[in-house]
Amino acid sequence: MGYKMEINLVAEALKFMVLGMGIVFIFLTIMIFVLKAQAYLIAKYVPENDDKASNSNEWQPAKKSNDDIIAAITGAIIHHSKSNKKG
Repeated sequence: MGYKMEINLVAEALKFMVLGMGIVFIFLTIMIFVLKAQAYLIAKYVPENDDKASNSNEWQPAKKSNDDIIAAITGAIIHHSKSNKKG
């Protein structure tokens, strides 16, 4: 009786595995179609800004020169080497 019960449990496990994988496959397939529909709707109803002049009015961070970065790194190295010589 124990041998037949083990086969039955394996069959039940396989059924649940196939059921779970099928549900995941169906969900992912539906998600792909929904995302494609969303991309289509966004492309259709949201206009793209091809105007280059509007981009020039946006805020842009100031560009630092390499000299400032080199000076900061050099200062950090000097500070680190001085603090390690004391100990």
